[in-house]
Amino acid sequence: MHKPVKENPLEGIKSGEVSQQAQSGEQVQGQPQEQKQLSNKQNNMEKIAKIGDTLIMNYTGRFTDGKTFDSNVDPKFGHVTPFEFKLGAGQVIKGWDEGLVGMKVGEKKVLTVPPEKGYGPNDYNGIPGGSTLIFDVELVGIK
Repeated sequence: MHKPVKENPLEGIKSGEVSQQAQSGEQVQGQPQEQKQLSNKQNNMEKIAKIGDTLIMNYTGRFTDGKTFDSNVDPKFGHVTPFEFKLGAGQVIKGWDEGLVGMKVGEKKVLTVPPEKGYGPNDYNGIPGGSTLIFDVELVGIK
């Protein structure tokens, strides 16, 4: 005799309720195999940035000495709105096009961008040529 199947297999599971071991795929003593599979399905539903996606980002850009040169979350820079661009289309520096692939919505990351993946050897908009740049980024959404 078969067990009845729930219409929604995730019913009754709250976000964050599955253990880290189950999420990583490790077999946990006393934990049913079905729960491990559900956690994998749940992880697959997260939006992950890929080439061609339009990303919605918050960011702060700093020099290696810690001085901020741009930000869309600090009002003193005059543009406190999420930044949108198409990933992989060359609309941003290479360090962003390469470094943001695989990010999940809601994830925060620090990108250290060498000059060859940033603005190169020439000065650009107040950024000295040859600068290594540090960006605190947050993926707010994907369109």
